[in-house]
Amino acid sequence: MHTFRDLATAAYCPRKLYYRRRDGEPTIPDGVDDVRRLAFEYDTLRSVDAALLAAPIEVSPGTYRERLGRLARRLDYWDALVDPPRRDALLTGRECRGIAHKVLEAPLVPSLVFAGEPPDEGVWEPQTVRLVAAAKALAWEHETTVERAVAEYPAYGVVREIDLTVRRKAAYRKAVRTAETIDGPPSRVDSDAKCAPCEYRETCGTTTRSLASMLS
Repeated sequence: MHTFRDLATAAYCPRKLYYRRRDGEPTIPDGVDDVRRLAFEYDTLRSVDAALLAAPIEVSPGTYRERLGRLARRLDYWDALVDPPRRDALLTGRECRGIAHKVLEAPLVPSLVFAGEPPDEGVWEPQTVRLVAAAKALAWEHETTVERAVAEYPAYGVVREIDLTVRRKAAYRKAVRTAETIDGPPSRVDSDAKCAPCEYRETCGTTTRSLASMLS
């Protein structure tokens, strides 16, 4: 059975998933857990100056509080997001399993907390695949439909909802097929855009192409 992380990695780079399976999961980078904890401290960060000033946020304290204030006014499930009925819930579905950092109820919605920076709009595609996987596993567990998921970027005070559209479900299905068919190193990529932050960049053997070669 695939993990949520496997499917997100398959969507990002199949070759990276191959190396992770071969070498085992890497250790969580320093600071990631500290950032994720912010997602459970929103009320404190809105009201306690010392806590906000000491928090590992990536925007100014004023901007951060302004963003949380807007979320509190806009989201009808804000109270559940601040104090979720289930935390770090292990979800097991028909095809995948993994941890949902929060599970909200009425309606049933999984929320995943990401330590990095959000895109200008929406959610990064590998994270979208991970969110769809969590929603599908939650739906399987409760024998119901789950049509929405939430992505939190607590270092930036950003929370984004996604609907499980046909396109997003298709991206999930593609990631499942990719994960199922990897039995050796997948083809090398032809662009290094995804390689710079990868922990396997020094040993992957990825071949990149220059702009001149791609135009020739």
